[in-house]
Amino acid sequence: MIGITGRRVRLRLVEGMDHRYGHLFTDTFMSDFSERIARAGGVPVNLPYDADPDALCHWLSGVVVTGGQDVHPAYWGGDLSVVRDADPRDDPMVHDAERDRFEIALVRAALDRKIPVLGVCRGLQVLNVALGGTLIPHLPPGSVEHLSTSPPLTDGADDHKVTFEPGSIAERIFGASAVTNSWHHQAVDRCGTGLIVTGRTADGVVEAVELPGMPVLGVQWHPEWMEREDPALSWIVAEGSRRI
Repeated sequence: MIGITGRRVRLRLVEGMDHRYGHLFTDTFMSDFSERIARAGGVPVNLPYDADPDALCHWLSGVVVTGGQDVHPAYWGGDLSVVRDADPRDDPMVHDAERDRFEIALVRAALDRKIPVLGVCRGLQVLNVALGGTLIPHLPPGSVEHLSTSPPLTDGADDHKVTFEPGSIAERIFGASAVTNSWHHQAVDRCGTGLIVTGRTADGVVEAVELPGMPVLGVQWHPEWMEREDPALSWIVAEGSRRI
C-alpha cells in the first residue's frame, strides 16, 4: 500500500459542478500517480489531510509526497511577506498551511518507522523542510529552464539534464544522468539534517536528494508525467514490498 498526498479545494473549482454544492470541499489526487503505482504492482492509497500520520504509518508500505503549491515560508524561515491573504480552497496555488502540516508530519512519521519515502517536486522540498532544511524562494534566470511552459506529458528539454552522484539511489535507478521534465521555481537551499544532494543540473540546482542508509528519495521533476516510464515510482513500490 503506497500512500499518495493531494490537495483540498472547493467544488466550485470543478468545471460543470452544480452550484448548489460549490461551497463544499473535495480532495483531489493526480491519477497519474495511481496508474503508475498500480502498474508497478503497488496498491495506491489516496491520503486526505484528516488522516492521522502516525496511524497511517501502521498500514502503509511507502509514501509519495506529490507536487503543488509552495511550502509556506513559516515552516522554513522564509519571507512571510510573499504569503497572500487568500483561501487555498478557492485558489489551489496559494500557500496551504494545512497541507504543509499534514505532509511534514507524514514524512516525519514515515522516517521514524523507516517507511520508504518518495518526494516529487514540492514533495522533495517538503522532505527537506521536514528535516529542518531551507529553500531558495525563487530561482534566478540561468542557463537551464526550470519553470517550463510545456504541458504534461513531456520528457523535458535537452538542457534539463540531471547528473547523479556515483553510488547513490538515484544513480542506481536512473543511471549516471537523465533528461527530465521540470515545473518549479523554488529549490533546495540548505539541506535538512542527514539529507544529501545526489543530483543536480548544470547550473547547480538541486534535482535529487537522499537520506543515506534509508529508502528515501526526492526528485525535483515529475516522474508521473514523464512520457517514458520513469523508474522512481517503480522504486517506491519495490522498496515498499520489502516491508511485507
